[in-house]
Amino acid sequence: MSPCAFAVVLFGLLPAVLSQNAGCPDVDSSLTPWNPGHDRNAQVVVGRGQHYLLQSSATFYSLEIKDGGRLVFSDWGSTSDAEIVLRSREIIVASDGEFHIGSETCPYQGKATVSLYGRKDDQKNSKQFLVMAGGTLEIHGQHKLAWTQLTQTVPAGGLPKGTYAWDSDTMGGGRGMHVHVIDEISGAVLDWQTFDTYVSDQNSRRLETFIDEIPSGKIVALITQDEGSRKLEASARQKIREAFGSIEVGSLGHRQPWVMVGVKGDPSAVVEQRIPYVDEQSTGTAAITATFDAFFGSFQVTGTSAWQGGRSKFTFAMEGAGGEYVINLKDDVTSWQPGDHIVLASTDYNMEQAEEFQLLPCQECSSHQVKISGQIKYTHFGEISDDVDLRGEVGLLTRNIKFQGEVEDSCYGDNFCQYFDYDTYGGHVKILPGFKNVHLSGIEFTRMGQQVQGSYPVHFHMAGDVDEVGGYSRPTYVRELSIHHCFSRCVTIHGTHGLLVQDTVGYDTLGHCFFLEDGVEQRNVLDHNLGLVTRAGTLLPTDRDDNMCRTMRDAVYGDYAPVVGDCRAISTFWITHPNNILTNNAAAGSLHTGIWYIFHSEPTGPSAGALPRGQAQKSPLGRFYNNRAHSNGIDGFMIDDGVKTTQPSANAPEEYLSKTGSRYKPHQNSDLRQPRVPAMIEGLIAFKNQDQGAWVRGGDIWFNKCAFVDNGKGLTMASEGTFPNDVGSSQQVWNSIFIGESENVGTASGSSVWGMGGVKPVARSLPHSTTYPMRGLEIYDGPVLAESCTFKKFAAAPEYNRWSSAIGYLLGNNWQMSPTNNVTGAKFENVQTRVFHGGKNLPWFGTYEKDGDKSQITHDVDGSVTGYPDSYVVGQNNYLVRNPGCLEKSEWRAYVCSGKYGQLYIQAKQPNTLVMSMVRDEYPDHPLTVKGPLKQGPNGMQQYQPTVMLEKSYTIHWNGRAPNLVTVYPVNFNSGDWLRLGLCYPPGTLFRVTYQLERRYPRAVLHDEEMNPVSSLASVEGGDGKVFYFEESTGLLFMKIHASYDRDGYDYCSHMGCEKIIISATMTSDAVSDCTAAAYPKYSLTPTETVPMPSFLSMVNDCSGCGAPESIVYDDNLKYLEVSIQSAGWEELQLGHRSFVEIGGVRYNGHHRGYLVMSVDALTGAVAHRMTFDTYGQPESDAAMASFIRTVIPHNSIVLVSVRDAAHVHAQECLNALKEIGAQEPVQTEFRGNFAMVGFKGTVWPSWVQQVNLPAGQGPAQIYAKIPLMG
Repeated sequence: MSPCAFAVVLFGLLPAVLSQNAGCPDVDSSLTPWNPGHDRNAQVVVGRGQHYLLQSSATFYSLEIKDGGRLVFSDWGSTSDAEIVLRSREIIVASDGEFHIGSETCPYQGKATVSLYGRKDDQKNSKQFLVMAGGTLEIHGQHKLAWTQLTQTVPAGGLPKGTYAWDSDTMGGGRGMHVHVIDEISGAVLDWQTFDTYVSDQNSRRLETFIDEIPSGKIVALITQDEGSRKLEASARQKIREAFGSIEVGSLGHRQPWVMVGVKGDPSAVVEQRIPYVDEQSTGTAAITATFDAFFGSFQVTGTSAWQGGRSKFTFAMEGAGGEYVINLKDDVTSWQPGDHIVLASTDYNMEQAEEFQLLPCQECSSHQVKISGQIKYTHFGEISDDVDLRGEVGLLTRNIKFQGEVEDSCYGDNFCQYFDYDTYGGHVKILPGFKNVHLSGIEFTRMGQQVQGSYPVHFHMAGDVDEVGGYSRPTYVRELSIHHCFSRCVTIHGTHGLLVQDTVGYDTLGHCFFLEDGVEQRNVLDHNLGLVTRAGTLLPTDRDDNMCRTMRDAVYGDYAPVVGDCRAISTFWITHPNNILTNNAAAGSLHTGIWYIFHSEPTGPSAGALPRGQAQKSPLGRFYNNRAHSNGIDGFMIDDGVKTTQPSANAPEEYLSKTGSRYKPHQNSDLRQPRVPAMIEGLIAFKNQDQGAWVRGGDIWFNKCAFVDNGKGLTMASEGTFPNDVGSSQQVWNSIFIGESENVGTASGSSVWGMGGVKPVARSLPHSTTYPMRGLEIYDGPVLAESCTFKKFAAAPEYNRWSSAIGYLLGNNWQMSPTNNVTGAKFENVQTRVFHGGKNLPWFGTYEKDGDKSQITHDVDGSVTGYPDSYVVGQNNYLVRNPGCLEKSEWRAYVCSGKYGQLYIQAKQPNTLVMSMVRDEYPDHPLTVKGPLKQGPNGMQQYQPTVMLEKSYTIHWNGRAPNLVTVYPVNFNSGDWLRLGLCYPPGTLFRVTYQLERRYPRAVLHDEEMNPVSSLASVEGGDGKVFYFEESTGLLFMKIHASYDRDGYDYCSHMGCEKIIISATMTSDAVSDCTAAAYPKYSLTPTETVPMPSFLSMVNDCSGCGAPESIVYDDNLKYLEVSIQSAGWEELQLGHRSFVEIGGVRYNGHHRGYLVMSVDALTGAVAHRMTFDTYGQPESDAAMASFIRTVIPHNSIVLVSVRDAAHVHAQECLNALKEIGAQEPVQTEFRGNFAMVGFKGTVWPSWVQQVNLPAGQGPAQIYAKIPLMG
């Protein structure tokens, strides 16, 4: 054999040697080595008898594999720099063709790229990779963890409290001296004050006082804006010189820009710059950057003062000085390698706070750590806080196998350049019906997808059943894909059933990301996928942002102008049929919504006719478990609405597939005649969504073990504006946690709204505006039931005109509010405002004149909300539901009342435009007026749904002639419930009054009975509700509204059907039908209680057995460390108390005077160090303790501290060391005081860091903490 021949054979065998696995496709001896080179005109066909091993990069015009042809990529191994790049305009795997890169049992280890090229305007092909009937596609890259979660917060700039920035151009300022005070330990901005030392010498003296009050050692920045020297007195200049060492302040003159950064009490640390003033245009900028070292690294303080462009400005910033940072992660990430790219999801309201980083080599990292390169702009929260898993997600973007589209540098031609400034014409992969086998894993997709229908990064198109049901012995899957920076969706499931989509990341894509298309797709499993930064696209109305929605009119009828309600639905998970499984997914930021279940009233597109009309809306929900939705522009989770399934017409001009209304009513076998099947939402965690954490509308939709945190509104459950749409159904939430203001305060620089919290005086990001009334549970429609829920950290903040509450109501509600809305077993922790009803002239509450606003009511079943069992919380001004025993709750804008309650559902026709006034005879001076919500034509109907107290008498009046036809339903009445009702009509009116019993589904009148007139009101009152009396003198038609049958469950009507009275009136007068002057005081009554007010339960503030029974954390590997600390000073010791630290049930007693300091590994929970320091009697203990904390205790340690007897005499530097692990002032103990602390040594202080510092005689100081471990 010649040397050349030997080299060829060796070259051909090398991939097989590298693969080291008989299951690897590239070791097949029947494969022919193939190195076809580069020919952009070559139209290559791999056909019968051609089995090729691609060993090097190649370029074609097109490639087709068919008729037994086979193409396999050589695997050069993970250590080789060689990469095989296959470039083509089009690749088709046709019948009996096979395309292989690695295998399921032998993942590909080398580097491989499939690159699709071409322009949209070259009219040659569509940059597509197609798998046709009979084709096989097997691509399997390295197994790498797809995504994980943080176990420690990654702070902006690497600073423990995050970065800080102020720019007077965008955030405002003010003339004079701006003084920022910075903590030297954490880099946090402690205070900022402005002193107009141009206009007032009094402000100069205020500045002196302020400087005196700054503690020594604090970093201070002084910056002038506009002019600050005119009234800056000599004593103030001297004060600045003495405190900070400034030299330039003595020469500071008219309009001179000046910046100084110094340390109080350390003149050697000062840096400053002053520049002379020339004029408003050309003076320039004074700028200073000072770097300071701290326990966590270095940080920079930057300030500028300038005259530019005819105006003055200043900036101030605090940021980390380093460009490397180690982050801690939940899972083993050793599969991630240096050079890989990752993305940290936003954990704030703005999805744009997601950040990409490249991984660096990190020998010191554990298996759960990586080192990232670059500045961190935003804080990424990484904690289990308040018993809820709020840890941000981290996704892998890099894979060793890549599919990519080649694109131009900018947008061109008809690629919607009015909306995108970049080329959106990428490649796409489409799997067509009848394929032989398709399995994809470990692949990166980037610059894929097109703003063209049917062209997506990964697209299963009308493939039918792709699991065992379809005859596939190896069910089809896609998993461990990284789809990022793509131009149309992530994974599209179209007319396909039984597909597994697992461990896939979809990041920075256009239009719905994980997308079910036609409303027929069923039995698909979406498990452990991460979608984030889902942007607007153009393809469907529901993909579009508001601008696209209004301006894209080619597909509407005539000159119809689309409204944003036709669109506004961009979602990371777009689920058009409920019979699919969603488990363990994260929707971590969309322009609009995270997860949306939306309904096609009939299948659309090529699936038209595949299912009966309405089947999807009635289908039971597939499993929904442990899904997360956060950082979405509108809603985290949504079940509501549908899409328009008819083409545009004169009567319905909206574009095909525009958003429209729909109702979800899950029933067995999708049949309303069969039992209801509750849709169970288990384990939803929704946080930092600008509008709602979750909104659901429909039949039985029940939430269990869910959490709603930092949302504009946590959870809104809606049924219908009249009767519940699905007879007997309810919306319920159990065992769940609602949090108004969590420890995740966000990042100022990335937030559109930044203001002070209401629970703590700490600045934080907020939804909508600083005045928006955040609510945990928003009550609407009904019946809504909340059981065993915990509400935490809600407070109205009148000082900011923000009226937040744990429980609230839909704002601007036109519709009904059911008295069967129940709360039971509620627990409130750090909640200052449990319920708030709103009122006129409050921000966001409007006029507070809508019908539903006036009828707000909630039943406190067990007294856990109000302290009064079987009581109702009602609005301040609704006298239909009041009684003299009601208790005012002014801070709630509500009353707490006892009584029996129901509703009247009143329909009115001819006319349907009247305002109805309802008066309770006991409160004739306080009528309730309702307008009705409907806008119908002259032959339409109006409806009114007042909530009423039963066993009382009422009258109804109108602001015009009474309607010709009125129907009255007793709603939420039980058998025997009644009230007396008088309706106003003109004298001489003739009546035909009918009683009916109506079945709602299938709709039918079961009983129809003419009601007879009687001659006295007494006869009505003593009757059975089947007679009426018209009193000519007052114009009142009296009836007894009486329920004859009991209700079942939560139905608004009886088990026999809906009882109703139909009043047909023939009137000879057009007089206004307002009989109040004649009715009162004739029928006025003294208010009485029908149900006595119950006794107050003192346990309402400590309700045993109330609230969510367990944390909302779905992590089987999570471990907690339980610690108890007690500190006893000398007086407490005399009373028998002890000082100790208890860790996991093991007690470590403090036998010596001073500080007991222990450290525990935050990853494993193992006790690492234990030392005592007598800082009372031994001066050297101060430095020893400081050194122990700083040098002996390692990073990522929980530090537990307990003082015994006394510790204050020599404690100085050790107190600074305690601050470095999270202690806050005051840190020094008083004489023989008590001090307990849980601290953390690391780069950021978790929310569980805490301390208790009590004077002598007020102890012992005690702490109990349950700390989630990071490992």
